[in-house]
Amino acid sequence: MAMAMAKGRNCLGLDIGSSAVKMCVLKSTKRGLKLMAFDHAKLPPETIVDGALMDSSVVSDAIGELLGRNKIKSRYTALSVSGNTVIVKKIRLPLMTEEELEESIQWEAEQHIPFDINEVHIGFERVETKNEQGQMDVVLVAAKKDMINDYTTVCIGAGLEPLVVDVDAFALQNMYEANYGFHRGETVVLIDIGHSVVTMNVVTDGITMFTRDLSAGGSDITEEIQRQLRITYQEAELYKMGGSPGAATDEVLPQEVESIIQDKAEDIAHEIQRSLDFYAMNAADSKIDRIAVSGGTASIPSLVRTIERISGVETELINPFRNVSYDERQFSPDRIQRWSAIAAISVGLALRRTNER
Repeated sequence: MAMAMAKGRNCLGLDIGSSAVKMCVLKSTKRGLKLMAFDHAKLPPETIVDGALMDSSVVSDAIGELLGRNKIKSRYTALSVSGNTVIVKKIRLPLMTEEELEESIQWEAEQHIPFDINEVHIGFERVETKNEQGQMDVVLVAAKKDMINDYTTVCIGAGLEPLVVDVDAFALQNMYEANYGFHRGETVVLIDIGHSVVTMNVVTDGITMFTRDLSAGGSDITEEIQRQLRITYQEAELYKMGGSPGAATDEVLPQEVESIIQDKAEDIAHEIQRSLDFYAMNAADSKIDRIAVSGGTASIPSLVRTIERISGVETELINPFRNVSYDERQFSPDRIQRWSAIAAISVGLALRRTNER
């Protein structure tokens, strides 16, 4: 085991979202990344609310089901957290060594984090050094200990060994870098539109400039369809994704459903735009070259078009398997395409190695 750990294999990437658990296994080979497994299991509504696990055993069972169904042997796991109990801040500090930074980060965090410092896990990464000004930029991350505890406990309950706890925004960035790469002088906005959280990460020259998690997503659309058409949550969910529950009134509904989806897509796009405007106000150079979108809700075609129209920036759907090879006897290209919207964060997590922390 020590030898494998020293070299570092890919972790099992586990994205525990509010509507589904997504699992990805990649293998780093001499010829690049290869997909070994991807699968997802739906969670009942209200299993996870605002990032808090309301029913841990349901989540543990879902993870166990994925592991069993795919005969997964690897146990070392990378998972991620997001939402309002996670704070990501870029701060500027005087130039110092790694050791000095280790010592002073706790105090620095207290100045910038609105939580009690004893209740959070602190992580940090030096991103840019400005030697001429004797300063450096550091990304500071704080996540509530009890939330991380809950997430790692469900993994352990399913027989896994969590090694890495990441943040959704950074998992998204790693996935994008592995598949598309970041180009010099270019600013890309990565947006993952999930069921209840929209994760944003503005990246310039491969460096995070701004991140934000918005409480919005696909559940807003589902609930509005449910409310207006007076149908069940499950039926509304089907309509949202372009299907229909086989209702007799099939002919009249799609028009209504389409206008509900369009209204909510406008709301989500405006919410995203407000965050981009906020970023632009505080950025030295606020030019955005492209927006790249992922997440289950992003597979609603009108959403990507609406974001592009409101932002005025070229917007595309991310393919997290763009640079990943796979065995076509095991995965049909059609399935890979169907998975691509929901797989982004789990692919980013599956890039993490067992020798990282």
